[in-house]
Amino acid sequence: MMREPWFWRSKSNAAHLVARALSPLSYIYDIAQRARWKLTAPYTAPAPVICIGNASLGGEGKTPFAIMLSEMLMRDGLNCQFLTRGYGGKLPGPVLVDRKIHGPIDVGDEALLLSRSGPTWVARNRVAGAQAATNNNADVILMDDGFQNPTIQKTLSILLYGGEATTGNNRIFPAGPLREPLLRAVSRADLIVLTSDKASTEIAAGKPLIRATIEPANAPTPKKVVAFSGIGKPAKFFDLLTSTGFEIAKKIAFPDHHFFSDHDIKALRELAKQNEATLITTEKDFVRLSSDMRDDILTFPVAMRANEPGILHRLVMQSIGDAA
Repeated sequence: MMREPWFWRSKSNAAHLVARALSPLSYIYDIAQRARWKLTAPYTAPAPVICIGNASLGGEGKTPFAIMLSEMLMRDGLNCQFLTRGYGGKLPGPVLVDRKIHGPIDVGDEALLLSRSGPTWVARNRVAGAQAATNNNADVILMDDGFQNPTIQKTLSILLYGGEATTGNNRIFPAGPLREPLLRAVSRADLIVLTSDKASTEIAAGKPLIRATIEPANAPTPKKVVAFSGIGKPAKFFDLLTSTGFEIAKKIAFPDHHFFSDHDIKALRELAKQNEATLITTEKDFVRLSSDMRDDILTFPVAMRANEPGILHRLVMQSIGDAA
């Protein structure tokens, strides 16, 4: 899996030169994306489709937000079903995730986490996935990612934004971390969710806005640890550990969605032994560990909390009602 390029967030002259050299590819990428939107007639699913996405590549908390939203809607008696591409998995779908038979190599790590909270469909073809969910009596379809996918009409588009730290050099992939210009993404959003205290409310441009934060959820007792992770922004995990009281002896960052090898775990165990510490990782990383790798490795569960849950609930229920 991809490791974030160093020049995406560096302000050095060298980084600027590399990004400028890649700008023609970014232009082609963006032209292709705009053409796809223009030429695609979106499918309208029988059930409301709520899409949770972002403008940058990874690390904004889409999966925890989708889980939080599903729990909110299930309390209202709605049958919520997740729809995800299953990034990192080999199955094209549509397939209903079954944790007894599917692993991360089949459906990816995000789908396995979602499936703990509700029925989860993996489908590279989002239309086919939405049809499978509605055939399975879904009242609401929650799309984890897909904000840049024009094939399905969204009932409500929720854009997560973590501030300037997530947009890096403000260039489009591959010159930078953006999937599309931020303002274009904002123009399509029905709700802006700020996931960082440093994110300015000015980005909302008059759109409905709330804040949401990642918090520990039944975290283990703080201790000395060697922390490792292969998520979009591992620094967020490390910072959360520190703020919770953990003493981090070493921080090891792997590429996003990294599949850990026996060599990786052996090296990590040796590092923990040298530092008289315990290994700890995220739940998302933990599901990518084979069962024989998991001994003595702690997980750090987290959950998303909306600072204005009433606003979120009202807006979502109104969109569901309007779609009925």
